[in-house]
Amino acid sequence: MTQVLVMGVSGSGKTTVGTALAEAIGADFIEGDAFHPPDNVARMSAGVPLDDAARQPWLNALANELRRAAEGGRSVVLACSSLKAAYRETLRSGCPTLRTVWLDVPRHVLEQRLRDRSGHFMPASLLESQIADLESPVGEIAVDGTLPVSCLVRGLRVRL
Repeated sequence: MTQVLVMGVSGSGKTTVGTALAEAIGADFIEGDAFHPPDNVARMSAGVPLDDAARQPWLNALANELRRAAEGGRSVVLACSSLKAAYRETLRSGCPTLRTVWLDVPRHVLEQRLRDRSGHFMPASLLESQIADLESPVGEIAVDGTLPVSCLVRGLRVRL
């Protein structure tokens, strides 16, 4: 059983890489954004960054989902920003063996990706607040999120 968190700021490619990785390793994919309560989505859609209190119920729901997967013996890949170490610890409370993959992407690439993206509730205006909140994971797998997805997945399969 493999359980992986693919994390990074908005526009880093969490969903794209996470979906491809889940398919490659035969795991279920969990889209973290789907677990946001409606109030969080409304705040972000309006350009208001979430604070720790607003994020906590979302993180708890994701930790519970990871716990259910672990108890059921299911391999999963979770795409979730998980910007702070405390957020990642909340997720690990549901699955202590959770491995973290950080998609590290330069700001100018993130800005371009967000300008090109449509149909997502997270506006480009919130990138700065996400970068400010980001606590780079220590001792976890950090990858260059600008590499082709197929290359990232091949490398991650070896490292995981």
